[in-house]
Amino acid sequence: MTRFIDLTLNGISNGAIYAAVALAFVLIWRATRVVNFAAGGMLMITTFVASSVISSSGSYWLGFFVALAAGLLLGAVVERLLIRRVEGGPPLNAVIVTIGLLILFEAIAGMIWSNTPRSFPPAFSIKGYTVGSHTYLFGPFDVFTVLAVVGMATALLVLFRLTDLGLMMRASAFEPVVARLQGVRVGNMLTLGWALASMAGSLAGLLIGPQVFVGPNNFDPVAIFGFTAAVLGGLDSPLGALVGGLILGLSLSYVSGYAGASLVTLAALAILVAVLMVRPSGLFTSARARRI
Repeated sequence: MTRFIDLTLNGISNGAIYAAVALAFVLIWRATRVVNFAAGGMLMITTFVASSVISSSGSYWLGFFVALAAGLLLGAVVERLLIRRVEGGPPLNAVIVTIGLLILFEAIAGMIWSNTPRSFPPAFSIKGYTVGSHTYLFGPFDVFTVLAVVGMATALLVLFRLTDLGLMMRASAFEPVVARLQGVRVGNMLTLGWALASMAGSLAGLLIGPQVFVGPNNFDPVAIFGFTAAVLGGLDSPLGALVGGLILGLSLSYVSGYAGASLVTLAALAILVAVLMVRPSGLFTSARARRI
């Protein structure tokens, strides 16, 4: 029973990280109908930035917030300089651009920081809580991980549902022509959407960094799992991203604990294929008119 509880708690912690990456995919898809295959490279770059700031300043929180700011800026720059050039064209153009960006970011990271993985400090202790005679695989840093992702999701919900800025972003995503007629600067709203998505990915990189170490290619599996979670929940649904991340995190944790870690990637692929075959639009996406 304790093993099941350990795997469940581990699945919740990892699922929160996958949910953050899934949110990054969902925000960009909703804004520009682009699947950002460079998400793993973008969060990797900002995690390297955090590592460098922490090493030079000795302050974890300075590195943490600098990485989030770097993610915000990186997302805006990528949308302005590259994605805007291919928006409205054949969908394959944007796919090629984001894949090329992923390769470029990994090459740049290798040249600047080398290809040798480096450790990344956690914000809090990773030692599990002890209850009775058993120490569970869930500690203060796992609590911080879950709360950070829930806090980010809540902040985005408030932004999109309760603020004029969020209304303009939603209008720009779903009815750009009408939004322009109402005086909304649609281009700026799309840039902001990419910036927020990149910041969400940066948070995921900071949270997963202590587990995978920081290296140019070490975040690729996290991006793949995040994409799987986004497809599972529905690329149009932020709520689906959260639930999809949780479901995937629990599923992969149970597979790793009971069947072996070597089957985790295969299990993620099986889940992705099953969802695409049974409900391609995801669990939380439905075809209906939207009122914004």
